Parts: sequence; C-alpha cells; structure tokens
Amino acid sequence: MGTRVIARIERLIPDGVLGQLIRFGIVGGLSTVIYAIVYLPLVAYVLPTGYAFVAVVPAFIVAAAFGWIAHGRWSFRDHGTRSGGAEQPMKFLAVQGFGMVLNGLFTFGLVDLAGMAHWVPLVPAVLVTPLATFALNRSWVFG
Repeated sequence: MGTRVIARIERLIPDGVLGQLIRFGIVGGLSTVIYAIVYLPLVAYVLPTGYAFVAVVPAFIVAAAFGWIAHGRWSFRDHGTRSGGAEQPMKFLAVQGFGMVLNGLFTFGLVDLAGMAHWVPLVPAVLVTPLATFALNRSWVFG
C-alpha cells in the first residue's frame, strides 16, 4: 500500500499536479479564512435565525475574488493558458458558483434545518468543496 502511494506521488510531481495541489491548498486555506471572516459575523450579528444560508453569498463572492487572483497567478501559474477574453473568468465564476451552491446546501442543511452551530458547515466547506473546485479549476478553467 505504501509503495503504491509513493509511486502515485512520484507520478504527480513531473506533471506539476502535486505543486498545484499544495499551492491550491494554501490559497484555499486563505480563502477559507476570508470566507469565515465574512460569513460568521453576518450569521451571528446581522441575519435572523434560519437565514444563515444567505451569508454564504457575500462570503463566497469575497473569497472567490481573492481566489481568482491567487489561483490564476500562483496555484496554476505553470498550467494551461491564460486567455484575455471573458471565457476563462466566466468558467471560474461557474466553478465558484458550484462551490457556493455546495456551501449553501451545507449551511442550509446543517444550520438552518438541523440547528447545528454556525461554524459546523465550515467543516465540509473545507473538506469537500476545495477538492471539487480544484478538479474543475485544473481541468476546465486553467487547463
């Protein structure tokens, strides 16, 4: 088992995937902090109970704006091409929209329906959404 994992990692290094994944994780971590800085105060102090999912939209927009710059210039810097038109930003927005919907569903289900703490949806937002958006960004947006 261990040798298969090592062999897989060694195959990823020449393709640049490992470096991209590490950079994506760092940018994603920073994006998550930005997301939480916007989301948590809105839920705690601004929005009425039962509407936590509404905080997902502004939080995701701010985090996605940071992500567009950081992923394009750093995470995927040596991968694919950069177009000067609107196609690539529109693809990025579509991927981010998908991520926002995922986070909205996590928030609505866990906080608004199940009554869990406001921070609980941050767990799947950190564990699930980044993996899905990495794959889409690498293959479709910055591929």
